[in-house]
Amino acid sequence: MLMSAVAAPVNISVVTDKARLSTANSKPRPFPLEWTRNIGIAAHIDAGKTTTTERILFYSGAVHKMGEVHEGTTVTDWMEQERERGITITAAAISCAWNASCGPWKGIKQRVNIIDTPGHVDFTAEVERSLRVLDGAVAVFCAVAGVQPQSETVWRQANKYKVPRIAFINKMDRVGADFFRAISEMREKLKANAHALFLPIGKEEHFTGLVDLVQNLAYIFDDTTDPLGMNPVTTEIPAALQAQAKEYRDKLIEAVSDFDDVIAEKYLNGEEIAVDELMLGVRKATISLQFTGVVPGSAFKKKGVQRLLDCVVNYLPSPIDVPAMQGQDRDGNQVEAVVDDKAKLAGLAFKLWSDPFVGKLVFFRVYTGMVKQGMSLYNPRTRRTERCSRLVLMRAIDREEIAVAYAGDICALVGVKDVITGDTLCDEDYDIRLEPPSFPEPVISMSIEPNSKADQEKMGTALQRLVAEDPTLRVKTDADTGQTILAGMGELHLDIIRDRMKREFKVEATAGKPQIAYRETVKHHAEGVGKFIRQSGGKGQYGHVCIVLEPNVKGKGIEVVNEIVGGSIPKEFIKPSTEGIMEGCNNGVVAGFPVVDVIVRIVDGSFHEVDSSELAFKMAGIFAFKDAMKKATPLLLEPIMGVEVTTPEEYQGDLIGDINRRRGSINGMENKAGACIIDARVPLETLFGYVTDIRSLSKGRASASITPSHFEQVPNSLLAKIVETNAKGPART
Repeated sequence: MLMSAVAAPVNISVVTDKARLSTANSKPRPFPLEWTRNIGIAAHIDAGKTTTTERILFYSGAVHKMGEVHEGTTVTDWMEQERERGITITAAAISCAWNASCGPWKGIKQRVNIIDTPGHVDFTAEVERSLRVLDGAVAVFCAVAGVQPQSETVWRQANKYKVPRIAFINKMDRVGADFFRAISEMREKLKANAHALFLPIGKEEHFTGLVDLVQNLAYIFDDTTDPLGMNPVTTEIPAALQAQAKEYRDKLIEAVSDFDDVIAEKYLNGEEIAVDELMLGVRKATISLQFTGVVPGSAFKKKGVQRLLDCVVNYLPSPIDVPAMQGQDRDGNQVEAVVDDKAKLAGLAFKLWSDPFVGKLVFFRVYTGMVKQGMSLYNPRTRRTERCSRLVLMRAIDREEIAVAYAGDICALVGVKDVITGDTLCDEDYDIRLEPPSFPEPVISMSIEPNSKADQEKMGTALQRLVAEDPTLRVKTDADTGQTILAGMGELHLDIIRDRMKREFKVEATAGKPQIAYRETVKHHAEGVGKFIRQSGGKGQYGHVCIVLEPNVKGKGIEVVNEIVGGSIPKEFIKPSTEGIMEGCNNGVVAGFPVVDVIVRIVDGSFHEVDSSELAFKMAGIFAFKDAMKKATPLLLEPIMGVEVTTPEEYQGDLIGDINRRRGSINGMENKAGACIIDARVPLETLFGYVTDIRSLSKGRASASITPSHFEQVPNSLLAKIVETNAKGPART
């Protein structure tokens, strides 16, 4: 790496006794800013994030018994659904403290705030909002599978929010584990400047220790004398690994010299580089975002997690090491929220959660200033002030009441109501809107209907609260079918939402596909006559309208043109005649779907001086339209979607074949950055479950973007089936 490619210099904090007197710290603060780490654990599903988090909590003394995912006893996977399915669904925040075993922070207890994030792509919003408020991250990779698809997504998210990270190559004890292949994949697939900080001693069932390349020593684990891995033996590097250790230590020093002039000079002159100097160089390199240190281990077998914690403390940034959070003032000018306890308050509400005991919890990252219990907080979005009645530190599902949270802290607020994800809360005289996290658009929908009238009201309340918590969940009422439509990130996502509605809100509901909004139009020119005549004694009803119906240009909609000459229909009855025609367009003659893209010309008619009325001409307009449409070769149209699929080239053929099976057509293909992008047009009727299907076909590597394109005629072979289905009402599952 060239020096010119290095990011702008950043403040590297090296703790001394004077650090407690840092101008950014207030005197009562229990942990100085320099001794605080806000980190996230992120990776592909089943890479071992939650197990790694559990081991960190155990070794740091935050818990006294290690939880296991397969037993449903983990601290951070506390939801019933998480424990049943063995997956993380919602990001959980928890705090612990760690004394580093080496480096400038040796013996100094530092606070580590951890957020364990989900791995499944359906819950990507949890990762997105967590990374937005974190200062560093641990990216966990499986030593067997290497860089998996969701690993790539998480890495891109961390790049977007400029989050420094270190990598933990987990599951080194498994058959097929390959530490060096995993690093190679990080470089190829993630374009990461990845370098080993430790080397594994053995692999698979022979994985027995780590070689520390920075300190030039080894750690040996003994499962018989130390089954919990509490006290690994520190020793010299085994003779068989000394040549390899020297090779990789030289590579590490060479990589770090791009970020540290002192190391670069000593390296070029062949001088010995002190351990503390190399540590500081690795720290600078990591914080610059241009370098990723890699640690091997096995969280399940309790090996390497303590060294990972050392790396978190030694190499990941504190809140004062990262650039100040950006925001805008009321006039749209760019402003910064510089980390400082004594400054005015500004922080970001990044997650909402409904707690059954305390009500609405607002997860809050304090960027500058202090937030206190009972304090009034100003929301620049609503221009209103709200009172924070209570302040808590989250320990997964447990809570610890606190009186004050300082700059750099992550806490939860109780009592603030009119807040959404991404809101800034600040002092009233410090009007700043911090940059919120961004979330992807939902990719899949389903209809949902309550099973009883009693469930109707409860369902509305449940959906309102769930949408407030989850920015990727959308709820709308379909104007064409009257159904309530839920849209989310995937079928698992929507399945979990249904499950939560049932368990947390006691709502029984039936779910199914939303009914497709077909349209109707005409193919040919035709004339239509509508008469509405009623005689019932006294004043009757009389209306008579003649029209010409023609196809219109695609996308033009409905046009009604008045071509009456000579007063055959008086002016006052033209408007009700037009209204009748438009009402007729709401329900076509093929299957009762709305009519689009037609021109209707009112050409003739007649009236009765006594019996004619607006109602009569409106009914005549409806009848004339129906009559003309039956004669004009009516067509049923189906919505066609624009589908853009991004896939590795090896799955290109399978995905094109799948599109063809769905009655789709390929518009074009291009190769970009090692991926193939397929542009296609596919009928909506065939796209239900599509995102899930392409994940299966591509082993999770492909992604799709689906947008409405246009309407096209339904093939005759499907017409009868669609008409019959519509007559029965929406399908349910």
